[in-house]
Amino acid sequence: MAQATNKPDLLIVDDDPLITDTLDFTLSADYEVLVAASRAQVHSLLRQIERTPRLALIDLGLPPSPHRPDEGFRLIGELLAAAPEMKIIVLSGQNDEANARHARAIGAIDFVAKPCSPDRLKALLANAHGLLATERPVDGSERAIVGSSPAIERLRQQIEQYAAAPFPVLIEGESGSGKELVARALHRKSGHATRPLVALNCAAIAPTLVEPTLFGFAKGAFTGAIGARAGYFEDAADSTLFLDEIGELPFELQSKLLRVLENGEFQRIGETTSRHSNARVIAATNRDLRQEVKAGRFRGDLYHRLSVFAITVPPLRDLDQDKRLLLDHFSAHYASAAARAPFELDAESERLWLEYGFPGNVRELRNIVIRLSTKYPGQRVAAAQLLAEMDVDAGESAPGALYPSAADGDDDRQAIDAARRHLGSVRAVDLDRLLRSWERSYIEAALFLTHGNLAQAARMLGLHRTTLYSRMQARERGTDAPENR
Repeated sequence: MAQATNKPDLLIVDDDPLITDTLDFTLSADYEVLVAASRAQVHSLLRQIERTPRLALIDLGLPPSPHRPDEGFRLIGELLAAAPEMKIIVLSGQNDEANARHARAIGAIDFVAKPCSPDRLKALLANAHGLLATERPVDGSERAIVGSSPAIERLRQQIEQYAAAPFPVLIEGESGSGKELVARALHRKSGHATRPLVALNCAAIAPTLVEPTLFGFAKGAFTGAIGARAGYFEDAADSTLFLDEIGELPFELQSKLLRVLENGEFQRIGETTSRHSNARVIAATNRDLRQEVKAGRFRGDLYHRLSVFAITVPPLRDLDQDKRLLLDHFSAHYASAAARAPFELDAESERLWLEYGFPGNVRELRNIVIRLSTKYPGQRVAAAQLLAEMDVDAGESAPGALYPSAADGDDDRQAIDAARRHLGSVRAVDLDRLLRSWERSYIEAALFLTHGNLAQAARMLGLHRTTLYSRMQARERGTDAPENR
């Protein structure tokens, strides 16, 4: 088993046994390799081992949809929900730029196209393993909450206000926004700071294991219970219990959690004697629990009990100049850890950085800084180099914002029917050229109307500024012409 060696654990997920066997043979000298062929196998594997691997190589095309990246994207999100510190490298044949950018935006630290040389793969994994060490506080202190915007100042004020109170706190926010960081800050500033915070990710554990994990069990309570064991509510006595992804808690267990929150009482599985816990509960979720309550998937009484105090962590897209402060913070950290000079952004890159929406929030920003620190130490990063690391199409409006759209009237239906008859005689390459010609015309018209103001032109076209810049760069390189692709 992986736990029997001092080698770091490496999870490899690919549905091609030839690839997994080759990677296992190539990497097993340096890593304890764990292999799975699908998301379901990954979940089954993680339930059987004592600790979650902190390194992973993942293919995007996994069963039951091996020709689409959806399963791989889902798995990245699930793994990072279970282990936010995990370093994921995507190794995939689905290597178009949109997939690469999206994988990095949702949390992968890098994307490598198949086939990849063993030496390069080993170097990437060694770098990822080194990052784990740089992110571990050497003095036991927690990472600071970086930012000076009004939203971050309010967040700090709420932490100060709520930290010492014994009541539950509900932390809401998007994935990657830093909810666990807020939970640890609340614990650190509470009267329980001398005791360890106990954390459970409700999305990372099998539903059947949630109850014994939280409440403990008696010897013989179920098959495999060879001895009695305390649960997290006992482990967190006189301390803080952090329940991450609380929206994933099975509905049938929500009443038992409510009872503990109301009077501190619970029972180990297989016992009839009530026990008492004074653990202070902090919960976090990226779901809208109000909507979950309306949909009947989450108990309203539990929601109100958990949200005695509520904190919303703002998404990074709303933090303006804090994006720059976070850039400086992470850049200095990783440059120092690698004993390299930090990179810099040129003027255009800095404008792109401040206008980018960071759909993956702080996690995405940090990973972009890691890649830029590795690729361009001591160098000035140009706009094209920065754009290559961004998911510039994420969150952009539908193509109708750029191309003409049809309404539902009879005249429009007749026009659509006529267009279909016409397009039936048009070769695909001609249609492609026509659409790209329309795109060029719309971009040129928007730039003319806004006197060359890129930000205003992007708003007029319904695009992110970074997306518009990327498309203009592609035009200048000639890659928008079908014959050049």
